[in-house]
Amino acid sequence: MNSPQLQRGVFLALLAAVTGAFIWVLLPFFGAVLWGVALAILFTPLYKWLLRKMGRKPNAAALSTLAICLFIVILPLAMVGVSLVQEVALVTQNIRSGEINFAAYFQQILDAAPQWLLNLVERFNLGDMAAWQARISAAAGQASQIIASQALTIGQNTFDFVVSFFVMLYLLYFLVRDGADLSKKVRDALPLAKPHTHYLLNKFTTVIRATVKGNVAVAIAQGTIGGLAFWFLGVQGALLWAVLMAFLSLLPAVGAALIWGPVAIYFLATGHFWQGGVLIFVGVFVIGLVDNILRPLLVGKDTQMPDYIVLMSTIGGMAIFGINGFVIGPVIAALFMAAWGLFADSGHVGNGHETIDAPKTPEAADPAVQAAREEKKKLG
Repeated sequence: MNSPQLQRGVFLALLAAVTGAFIWVLLPFFGAVLWGVALAILFTPLYKWLLRKMGRKPNAAALSTLAICLFIVILPLAMVGVSLVQEVALVTQNIRSGEINFAAYFQQILDAAPQWLLNLVERFNLGDMAAWQARISAAAGQASQIIASQALTIGQNTFDFVVSFFVMLYLLYFLVRDGADLSKKVRDALPLAKPHTHYLLNKFTTVIRATVKGNVAVAIAQGTIGGLAFWFLGVQGALLWAVLMAFLSLLPAVGAALIWGPVAIYFLATGHFWQGGVLIFVGVFVIGLVDNILRPLLVGKDTQMPDYIVLMSTIGGMAIFGINGFVIGPVIAALFMAAWGLFADSGHVGNGHETIDAPKTPEAADPAVQAAREEKKKLG
């Protein structure tokens, strides 16, 4: 006769096996599932508002939410992507034709540099313009060959992208419409104390909403401002540099300065002082303030994570998961801090046996809330 313990063990093994198999099946659509979940979390408040306005018609409200998401998020990104491909092709052609000559720009900087810097450049053998020109020409030629040889692969990737895109839209519709019921089923299924489950799921949704909303807003703002500044100053490939600044702005603290900083140095070194001054002013007092003011308000405040944790988790996440890592990294870091905060606040050891007492409310498990209450008691 099978014992209850054996039956439970076999069932748990079966549960783990089918869960792993299901995740394995979904791996080709990992990005589509991730962004479907992220956009569903982001647009659920809009869906609830539309649901009230439409007389509790969930299908119509979900379709309207999907249409708004397409109009304000996905279509603009697609238009920017098409323009970016054209801009990259033009810049590559200008590099190959010599119209954009990085070696000549470097020579202009060296001509205006002080003697001590020239001595340093010569010491490390960095001043050979012929070698620089040869390297840049070779790199441009290799890039063109790679683009030509990968034409079929690019077509295949485009097909995969289109399939993933429609999977994401299809999933987004159902997650927006049925998200509340799915969330309740997940909370009921997880083998954790209900306050812990509620707290961790709330942390998960809060971090995704704050990360996507905050980082995307900062990226759009910094990329737009930097691109307009480059266009005004006559820098070639302003759209390309704007997209690069937007992408790098996902990294807190450094970000867009990696693009506009060298360009400002070039302007100053070549005697274009007003252009360099304008770019430095825009970079420090406009782009920099966007990062220092908007990001903490939209990201750090909601996630309740220190800036250095946000920075390290973002960089680490992008190193492991690519572009999706700027969402996955902070989510993992936030859940790590939340889980250990619950363990530290509600766990205690007694008589050699470890027990974990669930807090009565999710707020009681939040270290920030507890610290505020203690501070209030001291002041009171």
